[in-house]
Amino acid sequence: MRLTTLFLLALLSASAQEKPNFIVIFADDLGYGDLGVFGSKLHRTPRLDRMAAEGRRYTDFYVSANVCTPSRASLMTGSYPRRVGLHENETRQWVLFPSNQTGLSADEITLPELLKTAGYRTAIIGKWHLGDQPEFLPTRHGFDSYFGIPYSNDMGHDSRPKPYRYPPLPLLRDERVVEKEPDQRLITGRYTDEALKYIEDNQSEPFFLYLPHTMPHWPQYSSSDFAGKSQNGAWGDAVEEIDYSVGRILDRLNELGLEERTLVLFFSDNGGAIRFGSSNGPLRAGKGTTWEGGHRSALIARWPGRVPAGSVSRELLTSMDLYPTFAAWAGVEAPSDRVIDGKDIRSFFTESDPGPSPHVAYFYYFTRHLNAVRSGRWKLFVQRTGRSNRRYVNQPVEELYDLHADVGERHNVYAEHPQVVERLRGLAEQARGDLGDGGMPGAGTRRPGFVVNAQPLTADQ
Repeated sequence: MRLTTLFLLALLSASAQEKPNFIVIFADDLGYGDLGVFGSKLHRTPRLDRMAAEGRRYTDFYVSANVCTPSRASLMTGSYPRRVGLHENETRQWVLFPSNQTGLSADEITLPELLKTAGYRTAIIGKWHLGDQPEFLPTRHGFDSYFGIPYSNDMGHDSRPKPYRYPPLPLLRDERVVEKEPDQRLITGRYTDEALKYIEDNQSEPFFLYLPHTMPHWPQYSSSDFAGKSQNGAWGDAVEEIDYSVGRILDRLNELGLEERTLVLFFSDNGGAIRFGSSNGPLRAGKGTTWEGGHRSALIARWPGRVPAGSVSRELLTSMDLYPTFAAWAGVEAPSDRVIDGKDIRSFFTESDPGPSPHVAYFYYFTRHLNAVRSGRWKLFVQRTGRSNRRYVNQPVEELYDLHADVGERHNVYAEHPQVVERLRGLAEQARGDLGDGGMPGAGTRRPGFVVNAQPLTADQ
């Protein structure tokens, strides 16, 4: 009996060893051109540059939205934000705010929930931004533990003038507020310390560590080792400290002998916030737009022995793809009772020539409004949404861009390619029927979570 038990334990241990660890490091508002390996001449990012040299960088990687909440919803659900109802909050603002009634639905099967069925340990350290009510917190959606600020760091009492006064910014441990208005100069380092401890404590079993940094979102803070040391003010200081944080994590994986068992990904939740010092390199515009600078993110993947060193992928891929990809590597199937927009892109991490993108089209939404569609090298704008006096204004447009020849979207070639326009119009109509557009509902959408009596997170709760 004892021998049988030991044999079964050995099999389980061997099975755990075969499943890779996943670490997703997510910056907040970092620009496409903010890293040295993606063209920055201002920021010193030696560890991320080295991570790219030892792995693969992705030039055409999209995060499904131009602001925080909807982008994070896609990462957790593998679906477009509009599909899961998190493209806007209940008052039609483009992200969730403290004490909103809307949040991630309990009916969604999140990425950590899926991985837990395969025996994974799961943790989030950092910014959540998918709802601050108890029903919406990470520990209710598949994460074993949580340490971090649940929404943007400018949503505290000290950061916002009237009439946007909020309760003190909360720092949570699981579901309990442990500090109010934490010293944000120390937050990147504190997140990193927590991540290192988590890796050490869980090194003998497969784990999923989600590390969504609070920085360099406004207001930017850095520790004394980095504050005032960059060539780009507070923004550059925050970026360089995040680079250092990544280096600490990679070094610890090496020390523990976990490198060849761990896929590490680094990217940002949306395009860079240009007005605060970010750069999106050759891309047009940035955060809050449906130009390329709003939706593209600089992805770096590292997995020694699996991801080809020094390689580049130029195919259209999305953050939604991580959901079915991680599931496949973990040995579980993505849910079949709902639409998952992501594709299994394991080959785009491990193969030298994986072929063309698995996506026929990618859809650019601005909150509830479909703005554009990309297919292959072509991007067609059907309307453009902007904000005027805190209201959304839509402008019909007819613009076609060849993103292979004109990544900066400067030359409208609409009149020169009528057949391309017609094909992309058809794809846009499919999206309208499936995901909706404006006030028109989509047939394939799901409802977000909703609570009636939302309460602020306070240390006295």
